[in-house]
Amino acid sequence: MKLLESSQLNDLSRALCVDRGDVKVLARIESYSCKMVGDEKHKYKKFYSQSGTQPGDLEALGCSPNSDPRYSRSLSVSGDEEVLLCDTISRKSLFYLIATLNATFAPDYDFTDAKSSEFSRERSLQWVMRDVDNNLSAVIVEPTLSASCNNSNQNIMMAHLQSAASTKNYSQLRDKLWEVIDKEIGMSQCDIYSYTPDMRSDPFSEDGCLWSFNYFFYNKKLKRILFFTCRRIISSSYPMDFDGSIGTGSDSMFQSDYYDDESTDNNRRYRERSPLTSSRR
Repeated sequence: MKLLESSQLNDLSRALCVDRGDVKVLARIESYSCKMVGDEKHKYKKFYSQSGTQPGDLEALGCSPNSDPRYSRSLSVSGDEEVLLCDTISRKSLFYLIATLNATFAPDYDFTDAKSSEFSRERSLQWVMRDVDNNLSAVIVEPTLSASCNNSNQNIMMAHLQSAASTKNYSQLRDKLWEVIDKEIGMSQCDIYSYTPDMRSDPFSEDGCLWSFNYFFYNKKLKRILFFTCRRIISSSYPMDFDGSIGTGSDSMFQSDYYDDESTDNNRRYRERSPLTSSRR
């Protein structure tokens, strides 16, 4: 996956990364071309050879907990018993989603072994937008002057005042956010997928993560995926640099010594598979 540089997406990502003292919000919005780069062609061939499948073969997706009930489907099998029918995804599209996660979180995490059941198809763009809006509007708010003055520590007070001067309410960012995303990817023409954390060994299931959302806007015509990922974390677990990155001097907002795995020869952590939970943080 080739990262498509966008100053507007970078600016929005920084605007959505906020520090509220006890908690922080980390967000990234990145656009990727589905053109394979580096060792992805080798991984692509291995992806099929190990499973004995073809690019057009379908796999079952997980069921999204955020799905609009109007789009839910069920099959009556006997009496009152019903079996929920989930969406499917081609192996090729599944590879693109996994490759996007790898491109975003490398070198700290490897999602190569992620299963199709960890992804869901989101049938309603409105529900996705509402989920994002509801989460972000609760945390991206103007700090109040009175809250700052109640703190006796002068340095903390100044930090609050500086934050108040530079940070907007989410309501002021919302229209621009969706306008830029739509211009980049054409949301109405996209298949939208979400990723559900495995709750054990990915960036969204570490101690200190309160909630997260992860949406892929896949425009097949443009051969492009826009990935919108966000999580709310407890500040004490993750020191944040001024630009929203984790760890002093880090180039990645998701990179931290907290993720180091001393049991391996390097710092890349390979995810252990585990049963999925039915809820998203």
